Amino acid sequence: MGASKTELHSTQHIRIAEIAKVLSHPARVAIMEHIASQQDCICSDLVEEIGLSQPTISQHLQVIRNAGLLKGNFEGKRLCYCLDAERLQEIQSLFNNFFNTSSANCCTL
Repeated sequence: MGASKTELHSTQHIRIAEIAKVLSHPARVAIMEHIASQQDCICSDLVEEIGLSQPTISQHLQVIRNAGLLKGNFEGKRLCYCLDAERLQEIQSLFNNFFNTSSANCCTL
C-alpha cells in the first residue's frame, strides 16, 4: 500500500482497501464478470472479449489474483482462470459486517 502507513489501519480496513482496488477499475470488473460467466477462461479469450492488449489484461489479472479472487491452472502454455467462490463469500461477509456496523451508528435528521 505504499507510503500510506498501513500500521495505522486495522486489518479489516486494509483488506477492504485491497478489494476496493480490484473493483476500482472498469476493466477489472469486466474481466471478473466475463470469468464468472464461463466454466473456465483462457487469457486470450479475455483479450478478445475485453478488447485490451494481452499485457494490459495480464496486469489486471495480476491485481485480481493478488487479492485472492482467482484460481488458475496451467494447461501447456495456456492459463485457465475461474473466480474463487470461497474468497468471494469471505469478501461479501467482510463488506456486510463492515457496512452493517457502520450504518448502525448513522444519525437521522
